[in-house]
Amino acid sequence: MTVPVRSPRFADVREAADLAAFLRRLLHYDRAAAVRLQAGGGALAVFGRPPSFEVLAIRTARLSETHEFDVTVSAGELLESLDTDEDAEGGAGVSALPSAVTGPSWAGMLPPRGGWQERPGLPGPVDLRTRLADAVAEFRSRDAALPEDRRTRAERDLIGRDIWSRTVGDTELPLRAVHAAQSLGFLRPAPDLPVALLTAGAWLRLRTPFGSIALRGPGGGLGPLAVTVGTV
Repeated sequence: MTVPVRSPRFADVREAADLAAFLRRLLHYDRAAAVRLQAGGGALAVFGRPPSFEVLAIRTARLSETHEFDVTVSAGELLESLDTDEDAEGGAGVSALPSAVTGPSWAGMLPPRGGWQERPGLPGPVDLRTRLADAVAEFRSRDAALPEDRRTRAERDLIGRDIWSRTVGDTELPLRAVHAAQSLGFLRPAPDLPVALLTAGAWLRLRTPFGSIALRGPGGGLGPLAVTVGTV
């Protein structure tokens, strides 16, 4: 059974390939991950929540035609349905949208579509990656220094909470959002990569050309923070 809407086709094969890479990274952190899909006009927005970071990840893709739908599906089934062959009939796209699933709680708490304003104070991409590398090194050093009787998940989470809740530059953006952006392929090693911090109400959004990381500001998070070092 599939969602009763036309299966979308992408503007070009790169859109499908980049979305597939994003889904693989989400599934690395949660094999049972769900994603919410919102299509409007000629664009598709895909929302996911990697549990290691307690943020929302947003990847957009250009479509070849106008579509209008809003559905939550299995990330794994969506990945399996992606056709990244531009020579296939109809071009690269989704062969058939998977069946809708009961959405996780985060899927009903998405950031606003409009009203975003850029905020100053965010370091450039090189500084962000340096800060992130230093944080990963600090985590590993502090973890290695734990005595055997304290080498527990709770102790490691305390270290992670201390490191990843630190803010970057002159902003309220926590370092875990930068960590998520790099781990999901949004913060790539290019010195001139345009990065920006935007706000809308209580929401913060780290935006790059490859995707965005969104989260509520201080006191308005997405759930309990339990962060340990992830794959960088």
